[in-house]
Amino acid sequence: MCSTRKWSPHQLAKLLIAGSRARIPRAIPLDRLQPREEGHVAGAAAVRRTVESAPASGITTLTLYAFSSDNWRRPRGEVDNLMLLFQQYLDSECARLTESGVRFSVIGRRDRIQDSLRRSIENVEARTSESSRLHLRIAIDYSAREALLAAAGRIGRGTPPTREAFEQSMYEAIHAAPDTRYVDLLIRTGGEKRLSDFLLWESAYAELYFTDVMWPDFTGADLAAAVQAFAARDRRYGGIQQAAR
Repeated sequence: MCSTRKWSPHQLAKLLIAGSRARIPRAIPLDRLQPREEGHVAGAAAVRRTVESAPASGITTLTLYAFSSDNWRRPRGEVDNLMLLFQQYLDSECARLTESGVRFSVIGRRDRIQDSLRRSIENVEARTSESSRLHLRIAIDYSAREALLAAAGRIGRGTPPTREAFEQSMYEAIHAAPDTRYVDLLIRTGGEKRLSDFLLWESAYAELYFTDVMWPDFTGADLAAAVQAFAARDRRYGGIQQAAR
């Protein structure tokens, strides 16, 4: 049975859609960017706003979908600028994350990104490993379907695996912590209404929230509205609603 108490989303996942233009940091030359890429840069500011707002809403883990495995098919210039943006974010935000008590980690493959970016990821992960106010996870070169296939391959044949063993194998494949929680609330920005191969296993019982707000324009107020909507949901996990007494 399920109680009627209000819920708080401990594990929040967000699928990001960039689409607005903004002032571009000088580190990336303006003439190298297309309008969609400008939205990616503006989206970095939205990451900071969301990270700052999340703990006040009771969120302990925040996972942002930054770059899917399918995104390698985008134009080379856009991909290169995205990787440069990731590098700049890590270099500029490491101290801020540490001071704010934010633990940082990246989930996804690491064999296809540049060595310099991989080293920066590992450096920030190490420097923030003891932080506990919020766990910020960025999904880079991530595919839920590939993660499931990798887990199945690691398990191999023989005795059917337990759910716990399968999850452990999957988390190892994507460099995720073994104590990863299931997703409580999944937010999709930009008016899209699909999961896009994101955290399919972990989101089995996630509440879905769709908003027309583009990711670069997403604010703390938008996050609060999503959490408020989540709190009003009836989460039964396959059971039935318990009658009020």
